[in-house]
Parts: sequence; C-alpha cells; structure tokens
Amino acid sequence: MSYPVEEIVPQLKEALLKHPVVILQAPPGAGKSTVLPLMLLDEPWLQGSKMIMLEPRRLAARSVAQRIAFLRDEEPGNTIGYRVRFEAVVSNRTRCEVVTEGILTRMLQNDNALEGVNLVIFDEFHERSLHADLALALCLQAQQVLREDLRILIMSATLDGEKISSLLNNAPIITSLGRQYPVTLNYTAPDKDVYLAPSTARVIRKALIEQQGDILTFLPGTADIHRVAELLETGAMEASIHPLYGELPFKKQQEAILPHPYGKRKVVLATSIAETSLTIEGITTVVDSGYARVPKFDPRSGLTRLETIRVPRDAADQRSGRAGRLGPGVAYRMWAENVHHQLQPHRQPEILEADLAPLLLELMNWGVQNIYDLTWITPPPVGAINQAKELLEQLGAIEGNVITARGKEMLRLPTHPRIAHMLLEGRNLTALATDIAALLEERDPLAKTAGADLSLRVEVLRKWRAGERVNAERSALERIERVASSWRKIFKIGVDNAGPIDSDVGKLLAEAYPERIARQMEKHSVRFKLANGRVVRLPDHDPLMRETWLAVAQLDSGSGEGKIFLAAPLDEEDLVHRAEETEVVTWNREKGMITAALEKRVGNVMLSSKPLAKVPDDLRIEILCDAVQQEGIKMLPWTDVHDAWQARVMSLRTWRPDEEWPDVSEAHLLQTTHEWLAPYLTAVTRQQDFNKLDLDAILAGLIPWNLSNRLDVLAPAKLLVPSGSMIKLHYGADGRPPYMEVRLQEVFGLTETPAVNEGRNKIILHLLSPGFKPVQVTQDLKSFWQTTYHEVRKEMRMRYPRHHWPEDPWTAEAVRGAKRRHSGS
Repeated sequence: MSYPVEEIVPQLKEALLKHPVVILQAPPGAGKSTVLPLMLLDEPWLQGSKMIMLEPRRLAARSVAQRIAFLRDEEPGNTIGYRVRFEAVVSNRTRCEVVTEGILTRMLQNDNALEGVNLVIFDEFHERSLHADLALALCLQAQQVLREDLRILIMSATLDGEKISSLLNNAPIITSLGRQYPVTLNYTAPDKDVYLAPSTARVIRKALIEQQGDILTFLPGTADIHRVAELLETGAMEASIHPLYGELPFKKQQEAILPHPYGKRKVVLATSIAETSLTIEGITTVVDSGYARVPKFDPRSGLTRLETIRVPRDAADQRSGRAGRLGPGVAYRMWAENVHHQLQPHRQPEILEADLAPLLLELMNWGVQNIYDLTWITPPPVGAINQAKELLEQLGAIEGNVITARGKEMLRLPTHPRIAHMLLEGRNLTALATDIAALLEERDPLAKTAGADLSLRVEVLRKWRAGERVNAERSALERIERVASSWRKIFKIGVDNAGPIDSDVGKLLAEAYPERIARQMEKHSVRFKLANGRVVRLPDHDPLMRETWLAVAQLDSGSGEGKIFLAAPLDEEDLVHRAEETEVVTWNREKGMITAALEKRVGNVMLSSKPLAKVPDDLRIEILCDAVQQEGIKMLPWTDVHDAWQARVMSLRTWRPDEEWPDVSEAHLLQTTHEWLAPYLTAVTRQQDFNKLDLDAILAGLIPWNLSNRLDVLAPAKLLVPSGSMIKLHYGADGRPPYMEVRLQEVFGLTETPAVNEGRNKIILHLLSPGFKPVQVTQDLKSFWQTTYHEVRKEMRMRYPRHHWPEDPWTAEAVRGAKRRHSGS
C-alpha cells in the first residue's frame, strides 16, 4: 500500500540533511505518523542513533508505535517502542521511541544533550499541548548549545507553518497533499431541549439508514460515550458498537480500530483522540457532536482538568476529513451551518490558559534564569508564571530562581508539583497519599449530594477495593485504582484497605494545598477563611461544618465567597510546624486604642494570640501615624479654626510662590504624618489622648520662622470695617479671592474694596441686609455705591423702615444695628 507522504520523502530527506529544523504539513491519512519514521530510520545521519517521536495522547502513542512495528513485521519493544505515563515498552534494540506527555521532557532533564538521539519528531504539533511547547523550547536550546547535529521535525495536519517558520530562523516547510476524497457536509442542529446523548444517538441511527460503511462518532468524553452506547444498544441495531478513548483497555481499543472480524458494520464512539494520528479502518461516515474535552487549568482544584468546549473550526474540519480517507464520504455536523462560521478558527495554545507550575519547575531544573530567553512559539503569560513561582516557593520546590533538592525530588514523580509534594511529605502515610493522589487526579466517583469530605471518597475506594458493595460509579473507581496501583508500584508499597483517619487525609491535603488551610469563622458555621485570605463556604448542612479546621482540595474559582467541593478535617496540632510567630500591633478602630498581641498564624489564619504587655515607642508612634492616615485628619482635635488657618496658608502658598509657604493641604498632611506629627505622640496610646495635643502650636511649627509672623499680616483672619466690627474672612485652599459676609450698614463710608496680601488680592464682599440676607456680592465697592446702591436703598427702606438708609453712603456713619432715621433719610 502506498502513502501520499512517500512523494515528498526525497525532498524531506534533503531538507533534514541541510537544516536543523524542518516543518512538515500533511493532512490526516498521508502516512506521516507511521510510514515516515520508517523511511527516515536508515538515513546516514541517523545510523547508530535513535529517533524520538512525541505524540500528544497515550492512545495515539501506543497505536502509532504498534502500527509502525506492524509495518516492520515486529512486535513493539524491538526496533519500535513506546513510553507513556506508568508504561514503557522499549529495549536496547529500540531505535524509534514514540513518547507522550512529559516523557520527552523527562528524557531531556536526565540528559540535556539527548546523547544517542539524532532526530526528535513533534507529531500533531497543531494541538499545541503545553508539554509539546515546553519540549520544543528545550530541544531548540539543546540544539543551539550542545547538539548542533540534533535534528527537529515538526509535523502537523493544520498549522500556520509560515508563522512558526519565521520564529525558527525561517525553517523550510515541506507540504504533502495527502489523500483526501470529497466529504459531503450535512448540518443538523440538535433540538434545544434534548440532551447531547439522545441527539447523537438519533443522528447515528439516521446515518446508518442513509449511508454505507462504518461510522465514526466524536463525543466530548467517556460519560457521553457510555450514554450513547446504552441508547443505541436498546434499539435493534445491525451494527457493532465500539467505544474508543484513552483509558480503554488495549484489547477494546484494537476492536474499535481494526475491521470487524465478521464484516459487520461498526459504530465507533470516540473522543477527540480519533481526530488525527489513529487510522480506523472502514470509516466512510462521521457524526460530530461539535464538542471536545480539553485540558484547562482549574483554579478550584489547582490542577489541570478536562473541560468541555465547542470544537474550533480546524478541529471540525479534521474530524469531517476522517470520512474521506477511503473514498467519498459524508459528515453529519450537529450544529447549524451559520454557527460553523462563528466557531473559533484555531485551537488555543494550552500554554496561554494552563497552570504553569509544572512547566516552571522543569525550567528551574533545566537551569533557566530568564524563561523568555528560550525560543517559544507562544511565550508563557507573565501573570501565570508569577502565580506558579509563588506556589513552588510555598511548596519548597524553588528558592528565588533556583530549584531545591526537594524540587528535584518532586520532579522525578510524573504528576503535578502539588501532588508530588504531598506524596513525598506523606512518607509515613504513603499508602493513603497514593489513594488521595489518584482521587485528586481522576473524576469524583461519588454523586454531588455526597458532600465535600474527601475522607469519605478514600473510604469508598478502599471498601470497593476490598470487595464490598458501595454506592459509587464503578468506571470512575476503576480508573482511580489503576492510577493508585501505579503509584504503589513506584513507591514499592502494598494495598491498604483500612478505614482512613480523617485528620490524616487533611494533613496530607495540606501538603498539596498549603494556601487552602481553612479555619471556621464561627462555631458550626459553613464559612471558613483560607490561609490565602479568601472566605469560602461549605454546602449547607454539610457534615464538615462540625470541624474547626479544614484542608481544602477543590473550591469555586469565582469571585466573592467560593464554594468548597472537596476538603478534609485537619488537626490543629498538625499545623503548629507551619505557623509563623509574629508581633501584631494595630489600631483598633472600635476600641479607639492600640492593641498588641503575639500571634501564631498560618498565612492569614490565626492559630493563637497572646496580648503583648509593652509596645516599643517607635512602633507605637508608627501605628498611630498610620491610624491618622487611615481615619483622616478629624482624628486630631481639628476644628473650624484649623480649617480656616489651613485655607489662609494654602492661599499664600498660591499667591506667593517664591516664598516657602508650606503645603498644609489635608492630603499632604495625612501623607506626611510620620514627619510633622510623630514627635508629639510620645504620650498618645488611645483616641482620647489625641485631644490633649496642642494642635495650634503643632501646626504653627510647620511655617518657617521667617514667615510665621507674616501670616496675620498678609492673610488676616478678620478685617476691621467702618462700624468697628472685626469681620471674619473666608479663604479658599486653592487661592481663590477671600470673601467677607458683612451687613451693608457696617461699611457705610468705606470707599474702596478691602484687600489682603499687601493689597494684591481684593476680597469679595457679600453685603447683607439687617436680617443677614444676601443683598449684593461685589468686588468693586465704589461701583456699587455709584450704581446699584440706590435701587437696594429703595427696597431696604421698605423692608427695614427702622434702619438708617442714607442717600449718600460715602459720608454716612456706619452702624451695627438700627438707628433713628433723620429727615430726608
């Protein structure tokens, strides 16, 4: 059987001979994953060495390795082998290793130069997994620094080759046209009120009637696959139903991939693992649900989990293309045609939305000082890197930018740093730690109504493992036990099915989630405060509300009070070694005094507190100054007199910029309390003590000595008017003209508008009636006497007949109150 990729092999070989990095674009079915490695195996530059091919999924890695081995008429583990998490099928004869997940990164960490490896192939690179991006960055640096002879081949079905080429020194792009027959697209929007499983089952039955050959159906996850399988099996079916997903036993996977032994039609129900690398015989029709489960960082668990999303357009095109590998095919898309154009065009690189703690720990071990010095196809976001660094420092995995001995230990375990830290710290509880690790990494086996207690999940797992009947999802328990068994092999321990001690579960959880140690806020309350300061709550009536302390494994990542999904009780004694002892001196606003205590805290959560008898003076004064800054200037014996003084000084500061009038604005005074107020707080400990301060003297001290006696001259608080009264002036802090509120009769005989600041700034006169009602506002008294006064006089004589309203205000006697009227007045 010939493969389309064979046509470009000579061109590819020549490119690899001349260039360190080559990009191959080839559609599904071209043979790039299975045939190409065999054709490169005997290249002169590969003699005596091996190639590594990275696959983004375990099922694809196994299947691709088995297919290549089959084409060589060998069993996997000879010339062709594979490594996936917890499984390695290789030997000293293996020259082509198909690896997945973090395996290639681990190889690089163990041997930075990848000695004995002359070619690294990145298959299905368009999926842009975090591991692939990291491994490529490390391979590129190894190539630049240690291994000029190392070759890198980046392969993809749908890839922006030009963009990647430009980032990799214009690496050559080889394109294979592949073998693709036309595919007819049928858009069939599901009923709004019908769940995904019954809608999919209906479309599959329709396709079985309308089309010939086998059907490949894409569903988001295993639960959907099982539901659709159950629905199909209840009806009369002429086809054989085969699930296909990563955790399926190998024999079942092969039944889905290979033709039916008796020639019966097949319906393969697959996750997105069937989009590319896998070749499934006999497929002529595709049914696409339009959904996929992709890895996303889940802040509520602190781990990367699978999340159901709408597939992007490029993935939808790949899926439908599976129907056109053998001949013309048909694809049923379970969405409206207009919706298709609204889909996201391409997959989002995982590095943009992943938890980067594992990546950062790998880079610290690699010895990178600045991660942005590496060549990234998509650089990791700065915020996510900072978050990862904070977590790794909490776990003791790094100090600054250097990995610690504990960090190196954690890195040897194939799991998230949180889980690795828990497994290593739980040496006396290793069997329990392995069960918890498996439960955290897999789907919850209990219903949502089971409550939040993780100890209960451990108990159920152990009872089921011991053969007891339990009310839990069997398939989930099977997956959990497979992972737990792998961990037990790594730690060389046996099974423990004893009932778990709740506080031991919490103790181990706290090692994975130190920032989520939580204390109950009130007795028997559902509200807890985390060590990171956040407030979270249990579901109402959850039995864990009897506990004072919890270690929280999963919580709502939304804003506000988060909801606890998984947690376990904690013994306070197990927290003592985590507590930091600090002297906490604060201003107690409610009591109006300084409070001081010696506190033991785990983050923001307090374990214990003892009152402090003596507070150092410098610390006490600093707290008082901070309190004034927080509470405001009115915490001092500040009155209207001080407001007026403040406005006068600030006016002069504006009017006379060449002089050293100080900034006494409230904002500046509060900002500088430690400078001007601190020296006077030696006897202050509580709110009442502030009232004893001589604030007049303190504020006067802010004005330089050479200006202090000029304040009353340049900006007097009051002015003498012709009646003999001293009338208050109102100043503005922004330097606006001051104003005076004075009864009109008190300024008879005053010919010019009064001024301050050595006559430079005229005041504004608010002239009032005898009843202190506004009559006129003016800054030109002379003009007022000449014009407006006579109109005002008529009105005032009618309203206030007992008062003196002379015709000639220039020469009239100013009076404070009523005066007998003279003839003609």
